[in-house]
Amino acid sequence: MKKPKYPIGIQTFSKIIEGGFVYVDKTRYIPMLVDGGQYLFLSRPRRFGKSLLLSMLHSYFNGDRHLFKGLEIDSMDVDWTPRPVIHIDLNAENYMVDNGLELILDRILREYETKYEIIEKEISFSGRFIHLIRTIKERTGHRPVILVDEYDKPLLGIEDNPELFAKNQSILKSFFGVLKSMDSYIRFAMLTGVARFNKVSIFSDLNNLRDISLSDEFADICGWTQEELISNFPEGIENLAKRLEVSREEVVERMKVYYDGYLFSPGGSRLYNPFSVLNAVADGRLGRYWFQTGTPTFLVKRIKKARILLPSLNNARSLRADLETVGIDDANPIPLLFQTGYLTIKKASGDRYELQFPNKEVETGFAEQLLPLYAPQMKDLNGEFSLWEFQDELADGNPEAFMTRLQTMIKAVPYEQHNEKFYQNIVYLLFTLSGADSRVEEHTSKGRADLVVRTERYIYVFEFKYNGSAEEAIRQIRDRDYPGKFRLDPRPVFLIGANFSEKDRGLEKWIIESEIKRG
Repeated sequence: MKKPKYPIGIQTFSKIIEGGFVYVDKTRYIPMLVDGGQYLFLSRPRRFGKSLLLSMLHSYFNGDRHLFKGLEIDSMDVDWTPRPVIHIDLNAENYMVDNGLELILDRILREYETKYEIIEKEISFSGRFIHLIRTIKERTGHRPVILVDEYDKPLLGIEDNPELFAKNQSILKSFFGVLKSMDSYIRFAMLTGVARFNKVSIFSDLNNLRDISLSDEFADICGWTQEELISNFPEGIENLAKRLEVSREEVVERMKVYYDGYLFSPGGSRLYNPFSVLNAVADGRLGRYWFQTGTPTFLVKRIKKARILLPSLNNARSLRADLETVGIDDANPIPLLFQTGYLTIKKASGDRYELQFPNKEVETGFAEQLLPLYAPQMKDLNGEFSLWEFQDELADGNPEAFMTRLQTMIKAVPYEQHNEKFYQNIVYLLFTLSGADSRVEEHTSKGRADLVVRTERYIYVFEFKYNGSAEEAIRQIRDRDYPGKFRLDPRPVFLIGANFSEKDRGLEKWIIESEIKRG
């Protein structure tokens, strides 16, 4: 059997098709997009297939029908007339430097000016863009198609440089303002990005711009459903099963826990992260591939600045309107976390949305990025306060050891950080990073346990107090029968009541009780 070729890092549709790489067919969306409006905008997280989507559209408008042979659109009644395409890809530039945006816009415009033999008459980028669009229409007889990949890349990551941010914002506002003034010359335009910034003119000036980011109709346009995963990657799943020495069904279940869970509209499907899936089937292991490509530092800083209670992120609430746009100076990080893919829709009731982490890859990777902000001495996860040893003690059923380790680690944190929210956050981060199934505020028949941690062999039920007592905490666990829901589970259950003390600057005392099950 011929080994499948996985298109890791390949975002060009023609290269995937002509190279015989695995392609998850999304061509059915082409007529829906083309007929869905003259100007479209789609927000999706990084490395989620936006560039490939635009490349597919580019090939379609080029009239490259041979590339679509055997795909869904091949049997549809669509117009294959070639159209001129202006493809503006803002990915490949360093926007940390002062003139990064100007360099890439000049390079893109010069490429098309050379192609259409246009003598540059205008000085401004917007003027050159207008001249290019008008000339293409006059010389080809066709209105050009405009495709813009990662329109917001010149803005993301430079929030700490307000002057450069304002400069790039002004350039983009003027440049994309051309789309409105040249409306009669443009056949179709689609822009993609990670975040919909609320002060870039395309969203305020283009009143016919349709934002399809939260649309049920296009919810599954990027990312892969479980059906698409199973039907397109049978060899990769089989290889993973052999490597992990488990069944195919177990592999799919593990991939679901790690990479599934994204929901971009209440009426859509839960989706797998395509970048992580491709790497997992190619490598034969389950890793944190998407997260390891880099978490924006501005995002981590904004969360710390907001002084948010981290466990609450898994039950965050927001209005739909707030999720649709973000501002650079917004105090609330939730909309940006949603648009960048760190939170996803849990459920919705009308315009009220509940959010959660999409999967284990995101939640554990997120915790790893945040931990050094709360406990700088934990930068070395195998150092003095070894997280690995913490994990081993948790897995081996040794609560006295991991609670002592937790106490020592907290003592080393500068005093100014010690408060109730800090203790809640540090406990959440450590147990999330433990790799165990850790659930904050877990519901029981008589209340909610602060934390329940399930390992392969043990269950831990925690109740934490602040300036109270460990005795009070353990009594609450018993009085409200938090362990009752686990009585049919064969694993031993440890009950841990602990008190964090402002006076003692840390974890003052804990009490451990156990329910060892027999037979």
